[in-house]
Amino acid sequence: MKKIILLMLIVIFIAGCNGIPQPSTDYVQAQGKVIVGNQDYSMMIDEFVWKEKEFETRKLNDSNIYDLADEFNTLEVEKDDKLKIEVEQNPSSIIVNQWNEDGTSQTVELKENEITLPSKEGNYIYEVMAEWNEGKISYVFDINIK
Repeated sequence: MKKIILLMLIVIFIAGCNGIPQPSTDYVQAQGKVIVGNQDYSMMIDEFVWKEKEFETRKLNDSNIYDLADEFNTLEVEKDDKLKIEVEQNPSSIIVNQWNEDGTSQTVELKENEITLPSKEGNYIYEVMAEWNEGKISYVFDINIK
């Protein structure tokens, strides 16, 4: 009798450890790439907010854009080169901001998913903001123009 009670307690304990099943989601975070020539590089994810049906997630970054750029392997590029920006899951809009060495920023024209780089040497940080009906994600990468 003691063995049966012990066995029942073990089964109840194991079943209780499984917790309440959570609704599953098919959410896959959209990855962003910057392409130079034939080589592609994954951009750093800054912040994101996503909500669909009963699922919601967000990441608000404590670090600043300069810290994220430091984590990215700086791309060495030439003056007036073109870079291609690709973001998965077909965002409804993409905005690209260029941060200059003096701390100022400006929006860069994205034409056919390409941007033209400055003709002035220096280090630049790019912030790519993609938006969908379900949310938005911002990415960061940096370049050095020789």
